[in-house]
Amino acid sequence: MTSSTTETPTAQPVGPPPPFDPELAPVVAALTSTRPPDAYRPDTIAEMRRPVPGVPVPTADVLSRGGAYRVHERTVPGPDGDPDVALLVCLPRHARTPAPALYFVHGGGMILGDNRFGLPQVLDLAEPLGAAVVSVEYRLAPETPHPGPVEDSYAGLRWLSEHAGELDVDPGSVVVAGTSAGGGLAAGVALAARDRGGPAIAGLLLLSPMLDDRNDSPSARQMRGLGVWDSSSNETGWNALLGEGVRGGPDVSPYAAPARAEDLSGLPPTFIDVGSAETFRDEDVAFASRLWRAGGRGELHVWPGGFHGFDVVAPAATLSQDAVAARAAWLRRLVGG
Repeated sequence: MTSSTTETPTAQPVGPPPPFDPELAPVVAALTSTRPPDAYRPDTIAEMRRPVPGVPVPTADVLSRGGAYRVHERTVPGPDGDPDVALLVCLPRHARTPAPALYFVHGGGMILGDNRFGLPQVLDLAEPLGAAVVSVEYRLAPETPHPGPVEDSYAGLRWLSEHAGELDVDPGSVVVAGTSAGGGLAAGVALAARDRGGPAIAGLLLLSPMLDDRNDSPSARQMRGLGVWDSSSNETGWNALLGEGVRGGPDVSPYAAPARAEDLSGLPPTFIDVGSAETFRDEDVAFASRLWRAGGRGELHVWPGGFHGFDVVAPAATLSQDAVAARAAWLRRLVGG
């Protein structure tokens, strides 16, 4: 099993927060006027899970991209003794076979979201490559604490690998991708796959991943009260997953908080991106540095003035387009297309 490090980041002095990108500043101001960055609290989780007015849930018809994808739900075996896991499977109709695949773990701070959450943006990356997308619906905290979410995500990946042939998917070209909390779970899945001898993972795509339960990096302190997800909301998410008496302590599993892993060797080629003006900046940069130090292949982008999720809520911004283009280029180099 992956061992865990309990070293707490040194409380370094921090200066003023980096400014938001000029195109993004009015967007983040509008977002925080209706939902402040510390809005996620134990007593608001149920409210935050309600559908956002005016933001439709993507239907199977929308996800089919005009018929380019066949979209269906699959229920697959969950972890031993636990409920089955729901996967949303999007298979390209007109692509080379076997096709590469993106196995997607959605965001939501460990406390909200489902297997359609963030999926349109993943399909934007997959479609030009002729890649399949399989999105997992893991159980949410606090109702299901660790290890439920990461084990659900691992079970879905294992099913995809074992059934790649019937899906016309290349089991050697599966990229595990995740956003925010899903990025942390994706990294946890990759650590588990390494330690358990599989399934094979061709690459790891981590978008603003939530990696460190200690929640005390310079950027976490610098950005408190700013952006769309600050250290207060982050504490809510980690406490929901781990428990208040566990978060930040010596007994946190690296499969829950991958920043705790002492050894990052043996991970697949990894892409990490994050905004300079968000809570997760420094834990993500530290993870990339440790990955290189362990001899791994990693690509890191820190987007100047980007807030958490900027590319999703402001897709027309130049910074957003540059971020998406960098991810697409990395994927193209990794799996072709």
